[in-house]
Amino acid sequence: MAGCPQLGRVLLIASQTDAGFNRRVKFRKIALVGVGLLGGSLALAIRERKLAYTVQGYVRREASIPECEQAGLSNFATLILLDAVRDADLVILCTPLAQMRELTVRMAPALKPDAIVTDVGSVKGSVVAELESLIAKAGAHFIGAHPMAGGEKMGVLAARSDLFTNAVCVLTPTGKTNTSALLQLERFWRALETRLLTLTPQLHDELVARCSHLPHAVAAELANYVLDPAHPDEQPQLCANGFRDTTRIASGSPEMWRDIALANREQLARALGVFVSDLQKLQGAIAAGDTQAIEKFFTTAKERRDAWSAQAASPSPE
Repeated sequence: MAGCPQLGRVLLIASQTDAGFNRRVKFRKIALVGVGLLGGSLALAIRERKLAYTVQGYVRREASIPECEQAGLSNFATLILLDAVRDADLVILCTPLAQMRELTVRMAPALKPDAIVTDVGSVKGSVVAELESLIAKAGAHFIGAHPMAGGEKMGVLAARSDLFTNAVCVLTPTGKTNTSALLQLERFWRALETRLLTLTPQLHDELVARCSHLPHAVAAELANYVLDPAHPDEQPQLCANGFRDTTRIASGSPEMWRDIALANREQLARALGVFVSDLQKLQGAIAAGDTQAIEKFFTTAKERRDAWSAQAASPSPE
């Protein structure tokens, strides 16, 4: 297995003898293990961009098969995991984090030698630690990935082919990562029009704890607190656009966010601690009527948020 001394290089274009095959990628078969919003969107994007000859998805429920067809993915889904991954050049785990290890153990016997296995999970440290060695023992290569894309709607019927366009996709190679596999995976995500960022698994988890996992926890608590039935009946009627926009992500999958909170518990607990401390300072300023401190709190937030929004690839609507 080759080492990974350099990151970010571009793989040579696929052979021109592959008539009708997108030259940006070399995958003849891509398998998607789990077909919800992310897996379904990947399938639609792969087909639309012709990034593989065949794309097949593994689903757990028979009811998911007609849902895939309704979403525009005919002749795609199977209930048999080994059939989905057999002969696949690229396997992408699109399941909740807690299911990944068990599914990896089950699918390992069917993995093609030198196949690339990756994931779309929101936590990388524990995933890479668990799966890298399991995949290596099967003769394949694992590289963690996290496209920063999603939504509060769940399931394949919410999938769309442009979900990953302009999104940042983080790759988390290690010292054991195969160079060729990494370059092929980079080309795949670039073909989906994402913006690549390479981080260590540990740094990834620290950063997303603040910018992704913390906001979900805060949105969920706002929904829990404000919409508590213990409040007067009129309370929900007064919840307008600001509340709706701030709590939108609280409608995400509870199973998924349970797994994320547990898998990244140290970093998320640390971020929550800082957040609570900052809110307590604001609470003290409000209780004391400290006009200057209160105005500084809101001014700093506006300046930082406006500066970030101006630099974002897809600024949020005003």
